[in-house]
Amino acid sequence: MQVPIMAEKFAAGENPDVLFWVGCAGSFDQRAQKITKAFVTILNKVGVNYAILGKEEMCTGDPVRRAGNEFMFQMMAYQNIQVLNNYGVKKIVTTCPHCFNTFKNEYPELGGTYEVIHHATFLQQLIDNGKVQLKDGGAFKGKKITFHDSCYLGRANDIYEAPRKVLEALDAELVEMKRCRSKGLCCGAGGAQMFKEEEKGDVRVNIDRSREAIGTQAAVIASACPFCNTMMTDGVKLAEKEDSVKVLDIAELIAESLN
Repeated sequence: MQVPIMAEKFAAGENPDVLFWVGCAGSFDQRAQKITKAFVTILNKVGVNYAILGKEEMCTGDPVRRAGNEFMFQMMAYQNIQVLNNYGVKKIVTTCPHCFNTFKNEYPELGGTYEVIHHATFLQQLIDNGKVQLKDGGAFKGKKITFHDSCYLGRANDIYEAPRKVLEALDAELVEMKRCRSKGLCCGAGGAQMFKEEEKGDVRVNIDRSREAIGTQAAVIASACPFCNTMMTDGVKLAEKEDSVKVLDIAELIAESLN
């Protein structure tokens, strides 16, 4: 895929309108790479003037801060802020709520202040502005879709409507889980839990949440976070429902329905 790199744009005297922050999951996780590709497909199709940092991008430091290593978080954050400020970045869009939350709420006190947009909001804006054209009778028309709220998108940043508006554009039937929006249940990956074994209990959080999603009889479990995607996919596999239930990011749903 042709993805513009910030350093190359900068060397050519160009200043992209948007920096697409890919994030660790979107860069290295094979499943999340598909979300990145889907989002880039949309950006290219719509003609957004964007670039990525490529090899200059470092983890935002969210997992290490959640795990308690404040020193390492600050080191990583300062390095990222230096790179972003050197390029004069004003607007960042990311497909990861963890990156989004860290940039929006935690970087300003370290000197990194940007307009930060999560891809759910960004896609909603593109659809509202008529830039994203979806084909009639698309792949998901009339299908039941349930949306899993990411903690860092929902409770932490109060973004509930944008991803649902994006799903509504698909002409699908949105079915809500009992625990949704501000009462949504965590998938079990946040707070650096993704990288450690959970404490002893009766049931894994992601299994509990996946059961709830499968119980809606939806054909698609939509998410807007690579971490949630992994946890829900694992839950669906464990329930042996892979043939009947797909776990997809909202960017993948839109990319597949583009006109």
